Order: sequence, then structure tokens, then C-alpha cells
Amino acid sequence: MTNQAQQLATFYLDGFFFGIEVEKVQEVIRYQEMTRVPLASSVVQGLINLRGQIVTAIDLRERLELKPRPEGELPMNVVVRSDDGAVSLLVDEIGDVLEIADETFEQPPETVSGTTRELVRGVYQLRDKLLLVLDTERTLQIDGSGPERDG
Repeated sequence: MTNQAQQLATFYLDGFFFGIEVEKVQEVIRYQEMTRVPLASSVVQGLINLRGQIVTAIDLRERLELKPRPEGELPMNVVVRSDDGAVSLLVDEIGDVLEIADETFEQPPETVSGTTRELVRGVYQLRDKLLLVLDTERTLQIDGSGPERDG
């Protein structure tokens, strides 16, 4: 068995340090004006126009049931590719791309609970902090997201 390394794009959210697989990230951009979506889930912050492509912006704080972003602080966009196209994850601050050895991967600790526990695949214990690895697919599955489609 070979020692595989995982490349993770990292970001901060309410003081927590998160990572997602770098190959799922399309791009990272600063705050964009958003158009609200009536009747959408509270997790959907709005829609952004990314060079002509309409992208849904998901508030990760809301999705992970963390406290709301402080008034006046603008989020950054981590645009990820999903089966349904690009989706923007709104985060507090962008980190670096880290390469981490797979053998340091662990299950989430008991202190991680609720929705966050369901959406975190596991953790890496780094020298000075804990890196929570987000399950991108599960994070993007939002119950009742978007308007109903007439069919």
C-alpha cells in the first residue's frame, strides 16, 4: 500500500479550518454581488453572475449551522464543480492548498456534532490546528433548494 497524499484547498469559517479536494475547486474569487432567490432555502444566499454563467451561492455558515457572518463582513467565493454545474460556497477567508498524507486522516471527533458532523468526511490533525474535510457532494445537497419545477 502506497502513501497517498491528498491536495486540499483550505478556507476558514467561523474560526474553523476546512478543506475540500482541490480537483473539485473551479476557482476562488472575492465577494460578488448576489441576486436573492425568492422561496429558496435559507442556505441559498443568492445567485452570482460568473462571466455570464449563473452560479448558486450557498452560505456555508448557514449550511453547517454555524453562527451568522458578522454584519459588514463580506464572504469569499469558493466555486466548486458539481454534477449540476458550478456552485459557489461562501466562506470567511481563503487558506492555502495543502498536501497532506492520507495516513493522518481520522474520523471526526465527538466534539463535531449536528449537521457539521454529517457533512465532514473526516479530519487531519495538523501541527497547530484541526483541518475538517468537507464532503462536497453532501454539502451541496440541500433539501427543498430552489423553486419547484413545473413538469
